[in-house]
Amino acid sequence: MLKSPGHISGTRLERLASLDSTNEEAVRRARAGDPGGLWIVADAQTSGRGRHGRVWTSPHGNLAASLLLIDPAPSASAPQLGFVAGVALASAVADLMPGRRAPQLKWPNDLVAHGAKLSGLLLEASQISGGRLACVIGFGVNVLAHPDGLPYAATSLRALGCDATATDLMENLRKQMALWLERWQGGTNFEAVRTAWLSHAAGLGREIRVVSGSREVEGVFRTLDATGQLIMDTKAGPEMIAAGEVFLPRTATGDVAAGREM
Repeated sequence: MLKSPGHISGTRLERLASLDSTNEEAVRRARAGDPGGLWIVADAQTSGRGRHGRVWTSPHGNLAASLLLIDPAPSASAPQLGFVAGVALASAVADLMPGRRAPQLKWPNDLVAHGAKLSGLLLEASQISGGRLACVIGFGVNVLAHPDGLPYAATSLRALGCDATATDLMENLRKQMALWLERWQGGTNFEAVRTAWLSHAAGLGREIRVVSGSREVEGVFRTLDATGQLIMDTKAGPEMIAAGEVFLPRTATGDVAAGREM
């Protein structure tokens, strides 16, 4: 049975000095019988990871947090949580940067600013004892520092001129996740999330390149469908992308081009 929004929004928070991974700790808690609605926050991570098993460094001062939800939605709707989390994080960061250009969401759920990666999200779901669905949403945000020498550019809130701390961001994020989980209503109102996500979208209405497995697709990023798949206009016609890595266009100033839903 779907828990009430007040339960799954995460009313409990545990902060630890150091962890291997906040996602791994959340999974351990789920397997040990935690009822969900739990935030795990670490001051530092030793084995943080992103999508596709990539290493995510989490030095002291950056935000490393995971939200554990138990049975938040039917399993078919659970992947939508990545978009819920993306909208919540984008809103939480924007609130800390009044008067500045807010970061944008790069499909499916990276947060970027001026073409550089500010944060990543990692959504993991698994069946646990009793037939329950454990969903863990991991947030890694570069608050005070960002890594150099990566295949892609990275940035941090501090580099963007924002003096907020990881604690400030966490407070905002908890509020925004509670808000958007309630609006999402366990997947029955994904349209509200989709509309909000598109309002933060990077590259919308512009030429983008998507690498999906061994395929590479180029075309205009047109919109998201009702399930969150990316819709592109290519030379061969409309193309729907369920998963992949998006590479965004850059303007003459080096910024990622923004757009609006078409």
